[in-house]
Amino acid sequence: GRPPALVSLRRPSLLHSAGMSAILLYDGVCNLCDASVRFVMDHERPAEASQLLRFAALQSAVAERLLTERGVAPPAPGSAPSSVILIDGDRVLQRSDAALRAASYLRWPYRALTVLRLVPRPLRDLVYNFIARNRYRWFGKHESCRLPTPALRARFLDQEQPGGGGGPAVNAQK
Repeated sequence: GRPPALVSLRRPSLLHSAGMSAILLYDGVCNLCDASVRFVMDHERPAEASQLLRFAALQSAVAERLLTERGVAPPAPGSAPSSVILIDGDRVLQRSDAALRAASYLRWPYRALTVLRLVPRPLRDLVYNFIARNRYRWFGKHESCRLPTPALRARFLDQEQPGGGGGPAVNAQK
């Protein structure tokens, strides 16, 4: 059978019925993405645990299932994901929309970044795509998804299955 985490995420309606917050899917081998996830966790507004953002590496089986169920093609195996993705129920946000929605979970003053939604999406995505294309060159990457610390493991959906990967590193070596 399937691991319990995969069964519970099978239908989008279960995300909200369980009171689960949005899910941020990120490139699990990218140093910039890894640092961004740690930043979000360190600066999130206080909330009930069920309302905090959850995370999964785009390279994980959980991310593949969540995207496929919503009609979004997951990244091809071995390819570099081109966008962070935020899933909120049936809604799938990509690129700058996903990043700015994630910013809405942050404490002040970081939450002020959401004002950038006023910038037209094509301009925001132009900047987003430029950074995404150069992220490995500028910030580097690891060979595989890093494991989160034991204290943070529950926030990572891909850690609830055998062999899951992703999450901020146990140690912050780059």
